[in-house]
Amino acid sequence: MSKINLKNKRNMSMLMDFYELTMSNGYFKNGLKDKVVYFDVFFRKVPENGGFALMAGLEQVIEYIEGLKFDEDDIDYLRSKNCLDEEFLQYLSSFKFTGDIYAFEEGTPIFPNEPILTVKAPVIEAQLIETMILLTLNHQSLITTKSNRIVRAANGRGVMEFGARRSQGYDGAIYGARAAYIGGVIATATTLAGQVFGIPVSGTMAHSWVQLFEDEYTAFKTYAENYPDSSTFLVDTYSVLQSGVPNAIKVSKEVLEPMGCRLKGIRLDSGDMAYLSIKARKMLDEAGLTDCKIVASNSLDEYTITSLFNQGAKIDLFGVGERLVTSKAEPVFGGVYKLVAVENENMEPEARIKISENAEKVSNPGHKKVYRFFDKDSNKAICDVITLAHEVIDINKPYTIFDPVHIWKKKKLKNFYVKELQVPIFKNGEVVYTSPCLNDIRSYCLSQVNTLWEEVTRFENPHTFYVDLSKELWTLKDNMIKKYSNEE
Repeated sequence: MSKINLKNKRNMSMLMDFYELTMSNGYFKNGLKDKVVYFDVFFRKVPENGGFALMAGLEQVIEYIEGLKFDEDDIDYLRSKNCLDEEFLQYLSSFKFTGDIYAFEEGTPIFPNEPILTVKAPVIEAQLIETMILLTLNHQSLITTKSNRIVRAANGRGVMEFGARRSQGYDGAIYGARAAYIGGVIATATTLAGQVFGIPVSGTMAHSWVQLFEDEYTAFKTYAENYPDSSTFLVDTYSVLQSGVPNAIKVSKEVLEPMGCRLKGIRLDSGDMAYLSIKARKMLDEAGLTDCKIVASNSLDEYTITSLFNQGAKIDLFGVGERLVTSKAEPVFGGVYKLVAVENENMEPEARIKISENAEKVSNPGHKKVYRFFDKDSNKAICDVITLAHEVIDINKPYTIFDPVHIWKKKKLKNFYVKELQVPIFKNGEVVYTSPCLNDIRSYCLSQVNTLWEEVTRFENPHTFYVDLSKELWTLKDNMIKKYSNEE
């Protein structure tokens, strides 16, 4: 299969908030350009009050970091702003990322406040990459999370992504299709996404095909003669039950079956989907077309799909558009990028914290790790524990977790194993991680969702998955809150 690489099409190094440049210029002027810092990416709330989100976009972060450079046009533009020092601009002209990055792998279930990506680098390098890291992870994690919700609602029926024409721009369509595929959709209608990422593409006809011909029967007949092995007819241009389905059956009998072919499906794009699918299924079965699939499209999401099944709908496949690729119900994934540590003269990370009157905005300080605990008998995820980077979980001893807010709420874990969730991505500016192929990321994602208890994955009032702090990290955070709140 011929594939193209979008990273070769354009240089995205200047896609940043301008304050990243003004701050970096200040760091440079004040002799701080070599100061090593640690930044964490984390989010504070699961979209749509869900029980979990899904990590996606890491491969594009890697591509961005690898290609990071400022060309002459970039430097000339920045010089024209008349607020950046010439020495700093010369520094940018030979810029290269030299730091370390650790991250969760794509497809991993993620939860609020845990560092899904950590940057350790000289401060200017760490600062300049903030915007691209956030927009990449925020967008793809949002769409992967939404698509997985829809796929789970479909309960084993295939879901196809149909949203390009209503996505937020070109990248929203292309990378949205990638993210949706990770979340479990089986195909996309976006041809370029298929070419770039190797995602299966799907598409048959629009209403304009049917309208172009003198009648519906001729439209279906002509299509069948052109595509006898993949005929799916859009049956709602005029009347689904009075003409659409009868004409589909007629063409199947008169054109396809004499050719040794079968009608693959009919598609409903409007009307009462539950009622129409039940009636259409009966008509198809009575005509001997029990293998003909019924496809539904038109403003679907996990809630409408669940409602359709509750009404007894006979739908085999779903084409889901704008509500998936834009995550219409909650179109923002609130990932943030916060400074958590600064290296001292001994090259040791000294913790930093962000204090707020809003408890959910108080950051977890220090260089950290995240461990996921699994039950040995069921292989189900029990909880996540955020620790300081030097801490190691001893799986041969019971481990006590406690609520970071209500610390008297404790639970002793036994019979568990752990997985460290952050893996090395860059070391000294060089990539040390090989991104899996997209199909492997997708398979990994679906397998990891299956490690979560049903109480966590349900749509209504999901159980809160425990993300606790180690005792050492909790103590550090508590002491820093007291210090900066003048409580000591």
